[in-house]
Amino acid sequence: MNDRPSLRCSHAVAGSASSTEAIGSLPPQISREQVVAIIPARYASSRFPGKAIVDLDGKPMIQWVYERTSQAASVGCVLVATDDERIFQVVQGFGGTAVMTSRSHPTGTDRLAEVAARLDAELIVNVQGDEPLIEPSAIDAAIAPFAEIPTLVMSTLRCPIPTVDELFDISITKVVVDAQDFALYFSKAPIPYHRDGWGPIISMVPRLRLAGGTPPALGWRHIGLYVYRRTFLLTFARLPQTPLERLEQLEQLRALEHGYRIKVVPTPYVSIGVDTPEDAAKVQRMLRRAT
Repeated sequence: MNDRPSLRCSHAVAGSASSTEAIGSLPPQISREQVVAIIPARYASSRFPGKAIVDLDGKPMIQWVYERTSQAASVGCVLVATDDERIFQVVQGFGGTAVMTSRSHPTGTDRLAEVAARLDAELIVNVQGDEPLIEPSAIDAAIAPFAEIPTLVMSTLRCPIPTVDELFDISITKVVVDAQDFALYFSKAPIPYHRDGWGPIISMVPRLRLAGGTPPALGWRHIGLYVYRRTFLLTFARLPQTPLERLEQLEQLRALEHGYRIKVVPTPYVSIGVDTPEDAAKVQRMLRRAT
């Protein structure tokens, strides 16, 4: 990989005023052109093959993600990293920039690192390719802490969990943080556990519903958007998997188990991912209502 030519963004993002977390929040040593957003996109999907290019209100999903990411005020360049020629052609067709990667990557982070190794950038933003409603200001919010913390290597986002059902939904990743908003742990389980307020776990959900459906302790939902210093991303991709990462199947736990800190920025943005055809139909309806 080291002998491959360097990548240059042929389609730099035009100036944007979409975010109130202004571009001026970037430290002087990091210019906007040094912030590259990469959208990993695969064609293969066990539940929804080809979802990256499914049509949503007249545009392929990857185009919605690409265009909304381009509106983030702090991002200077957007790339799609894919192992599939069909996705590559679709991205080129709407005027975006795509990069072909190896088919052997076990995770999206490995795909991200392959592309990042060929970039001259300070910060790499990992945007999920199945979130066509990604909020540009949320991307800016995840980037902003790098202005305040010179030693920061990784950040991500969290939003409040408003219902008991979501708190106990094992498809939703939860996060708990310390007093400085650094991650303590991520889990599919309902964390933190409010022992005195909830009692035995077997009776927890029905009792909370009878009480009005609001958990007595606030929970936080993790949003899977990440910002890395490029140098750390390359290190992170080479780190061995860790026991908790394998147990929970959550890649970010690898960073915590190896002693790295992750800043978790609160945001009102609620992630809406497309994992099934039913999800795509829901997003389609939302897009039509918005127009």
